[in-house]
Amino acid sequence: MEYKFDDFPGRTLHILLFEQVANSKFLLELLQSAKLVPEVALMNAALIPDGFPLLAAAHSALLTQSRGQLRSKTLHSELVLNYAGSKHITESFRRIGVGNDTAYLLLARFDATPDEMHAARALVDGTEVALTELEARADRDLIQKTFKLTAQELQVSSLADAIVFRQAVSAC
Repeated sequence: MEYKFDDFPGRTLHILLFEQVANSKFLLELLQSAKLVPEVALMNAALIPDGFPLLAAAHSALLTQSRGQLRSKTLHSELVLNYAGSKHITESFRRIGVGNDTAYLLLARFDATPDEMHAARALVDGTEVALTELEARADRDLIQKTFKLTAQELQVSSLADAIVFRQAVSAC
């Protein structure tokens, strides 16, 4: 799936979703050693209830980059940091990013060429599934725990809205 950003003409975000990922430990090692080619954001898809909070985090990453104020080393790591709604980079990657045993994975790449998307798909040893799977497969309990969402919040807003609220508060 490709998303375009009206506020950033020519900028795009390509998103792929995988299940039954068998090489997440290898992907994490590549990421940690800065040898992941092409550069991508890798996230635990169980923590993503739909595309809205991901796109909000992506927009924030592009805005931060346009101001020359990235808090992390790359635009893709900034996406993970912004999605986590935290100012702590290491903690954000530990909680939201790919882990040794992540079997349900979201891969995102800014401004990808067709060749880069082909290479990104080849990185993951798993089955690609439609992004429409996100809502049905979101781990509500894990999301609530990770983002410290209360039952009262979820009575008046969706999981996605609550996550975006956390992202907005952390950006202040």
